[in-house]
Amino acid sequence: MTKARLEAFSDGVVAILITIMVLELHVPHEPSWDALQPLTPIFLSYVLSYVFLGIYWNNHHHMMHAADRINGKVLWANLHLLFWLSLIPFVTGWMGQNHFESVPTAAYGIVMLFAGLAYYILAHLLLAEQGPDSRLARALGNDRKGQASIWLWAIGIALSFVNNWIAYAIYVGVALIWLVPDRRIEMTK
Repeated sequence: MTKARLEAFSDGVVAILITIMVLELHVPHEPSWDALQPLTPIFLSYVLSYVFLGIYWNNHHHMMHAADRINGKVLWANLHLLFWLSLIPFVTGWMGQNHFESVPTAAYGIVMLFAGLAYYILAHLLLAEQGPDSRLARALGNDRKGQASIWLWAIGIALSFVNNWIAYAIYVGVALIWLVPDRRIEMTK
């Protein structure tokens, strides 16, 4: 299998996940601004998850572009990542429907933590396939953002049982870390 086919499959999965999430935003039956108020937590969880799926899609694209080849381990690692990403619509809906209560907020963090770990595994298997002097190795460097994200997810999960809004703020913080453009891969083209 070529890396282009892997990218196309992954792109399709992410597009489906975003579509599933937006279908959970139900239209209110009243034509007033007040009718939107109960949808606020659902919308906030949707926005956060949309941003994260966009971050994964963008970084996955750049990482695959910097790779020259893939192997069977990379294919399985990519499926592993897609498994965790496929759970995002479920935990997004659960967290939003339950107004960021502790257990759904922790479950959201757990899914995102495992998605982050799956991405880390995928990146390192790609690195092993490309070699230590590859364009991808130069692009990824020491991956401080990836490592920091894992720790922040774990902290957010624990804090969701202390104060779910602090946990949510940490989750937003992880998104903000990744929204800051990371030019390492783009500079190696």
